[in-house]
Parts: sequence; C-alpha cells; structure tokens
Amino acid sequence: MTETVRSTVSWSGPQEDETEGAPDSGTPQRLPLLDVLRGTAILGTLMTNVWIFTGPGAEWGVLEADGGATLGGLLRDPTPALAVESVFRFLADGKFLSLLTLLFGVGLAIQFDAAARRGRPWPGRYRRRAFFLLAEGTVHFVLVFAWDVLMGYALTALLVARLLNCSARLRNRVMWTAAGLHVAVMTMLGLAALGSDGDGSSSTGPDREAADLYAHGGYLAQIAFRLHHALVLRMEPVLSFGLLLFLFLLGVRLHRAGAFAPSAAGHRLRVRLAAWGLGLGLPLNAAASLADAYLLGRYVAAPVVALGYLGLIGVLMDRLPRPGPLTRSLTSVGRMALTCYVAQNVLCVLACYGIGLGLADHFAGTGPWWVLALWATVCLTLVTASTLWMRRFSAGPLESLQKRLLRG
Repeated sequence: MTETVRSTVSWSGPQEDETEGAPDSGTPQRLPLLDVLRGTAILGTLMTNVWIFTGPGAEWGVLEADGGATLGGLLRDPTPALAVESVFRFLADGKFLSLLTLLFGVGLAIQFDAAARRGRPWPGRYRRRAFFLLAEGTVHFVLVFAWDVLMGYALTALLVARLLNCSARLRNRVMWTAAGLHVAVMTMLGLAALGSDGDGSSSTGPDREAADLYAHGGYLAQIAFRLHHALVLRMEPVLSFGLLLFLFLLGVRLHRAGAFAPSAAGHRLRVRLAAWGLGLGLPLNAAASLADAYLLGRYVAAPVVALGYLGLIGVLMDRLPRPGPLTRSLTSVGRMALTCYVAQNVLCVLACYGIGLGLADHFAGTGPWWVLALWATVCLTLVTASTLWMRRFSAGPLESLQKRLLRG
C-alpha cells in the first residue's frame, strides 16, 4: 500500500497541495529518486562554489580568473595537486548546477499537476511563491553570496509557469529555441574569450582591492561591494537565461515522460539518459577543458553531462534492494534543499572570509588539499544536521518559515 506524504517539490515552498505522483497512479506518492537527486545536486554545487570562496578575491576574483585548473593545464603541468584539482573541477563545474535547475522544473510540473487535480487556477497562488523566492534570492545575494541562483530561478519559473498552460508543442518549440540561442551565444562568447587569450589581453589575476576586502574587510563593506557591483555580479543568470529556460522545460518533459517513476519505462529512460549524457557529454566537456574553453564547457557541455548524472544515479538506485545510509543522507539534504543551499554558503563565508576564520588568506598558495577538506567538512555537517532535523520535523527551517509566511 502506497503511503501518501507531503512533498518538498521545490524551493518555492512546500505546501500541502504539492504532492508527487506516479504517472500510472491516481494516488499521489513521493518519488524517492527526486530527493536523492536534489541532495546530490546541492552537495555537488558546493564542489564548484567552494573554489569561489577559497580563491583570491572570492566572489569578484572568479570574474578575473581563468576558470581554475583544467585538463589542458594538467597536460602542461602534470603535478599530483593539479591533477586532483582538475579532475574535481571537471566532474563538478556546471553539472550539478544544471541538474539542480532541471529538478526545479520538475518541481514546477509537480505543483502544476497538484493544482490541476484540485481544480485550482494556475499559476494562481504560485506567483506569490515565485516572488517570495525572488525576495529570498535577493536577500541571499546581498547578505551572503554574490553568485546566488535563486533570483534567476524565480524569474524563469514565472515564465515557465505560464507556459504550462500552453500546449506541449509550443513548450517544445520554446525549449529548443532557447537551447539553440543559448548555444549560439555561448559559442560566440567562448570564441571571443579564446581570441582575447591569444592576443595577451586576458586578465592576469584577481583585483588586489577585492582580495583584501574579502580577506580582511568588514561585513558591511562586503555588502556594499556586492551592491555597488550588482550589475556585473548578476550577469550570469542573464547570459544563461536560455539555458535556465531550456532546463526548466526539459525537467517538465522528463517528469511527464516518467523519468523519475519507479517503473520499467522509467528505468529504460534513465538508462538512455545515462548512456547518452555520459557518452556524449563527457567527451565534449573534456574537449572544452583541454582547449581551455571555459564557457563552452560550463554552459554547453556540462548540462549534457548532468543528464548523464541523472540517469546514472537513477540506475544505481534501481539496483538498490533498500535505502542505505548514503541514500537516506542524500534524501535528508534533498528535502531541506533551500536550507542546505543557504547554509553551505554561510558556512563557507564564515570559514574562508576575514569576517570569520579567514582560512582562504591563511592557506593561500598551499594547494587544493585544504579546499577539498573544507568541502568534505561542510558536506558532512549538512548531512548530519539535515538527518537529525528530519527525524523530528517534516521540513527544513527555511522551508517551514517560507510555508508559514506564504500562508499568512
């Protein structure tokens, strides 16, 4: 007998009318794979962001860096430290963020289906949730982390919510048009970046003023810096809006195709995603990394690999006879996705910046080992805290707060 439970389907806030249902059943039920994927995406996103917190200039320095260690750089300087950093970055950069974006589209489709089952208008109350998420992202950007993703997700969700009322044919046209325009824009920007590298006009390193600010400056000064440079620091969701739109709509399509359902058809689809995503995406990403084409790797090849990760994790879960400790841990993180996303950034700020422990300045130039240790420590903290929390509560702290405020 299937147990009906409430579902935290996205960061727009868990509500009592948001449940996950299998395509072949009229009874809403939770899809365990989605929670595991969300948890994996949250911890995997930190695999990329941790290098921002620990690098010189932190949030600003990443704009003037070259994307970090790459496979191309590894061939030129094959040291153990560079090998570890290059592989770590290669496996993470852009992949888990794309997976997280796709899962947000899945959550939006689930909420649409829940509203349809109850005969409620759409987007209806969802608009409030999207605007609330925009407010959350703005606060997160100003107070915590310049490379917030919530603001871009909220604006994309408002558009996709409207498209869910349209025909599948129109959504497919919008999805593939967005993908084509995104690839064209990234290709032009990537070629321009390669050309600038070739003529010696590329940046030589992070700005010293920004490096000193994050290493020794005060908290209010960092907030003022983000606000002063907000247009530059918010360019990523603008330039990648086509990718956000594509992945949202692809998440809707995969959900309705049963890609996350515990069924034979779902298993076959996950096998195909793993085969095509990894078989095509990894060589493309490797080629981009070898050529030091950072934009093409992160924003074009990485989303393909993300589909492979989705399929691979799904296939592995299909083979598990029962949930184990790792699965349960990722599920807890996934059910507290918003809380864990904000918490991991807060923990890294307190660990790395001068307003906290100042580890980034203290370990500057010592290699990647301490960065990997920091990532593992933060992940272990999130897993432990979320597991203990979910034993007593049905939703995370920020999820519960969001739910109460929206009800009010």
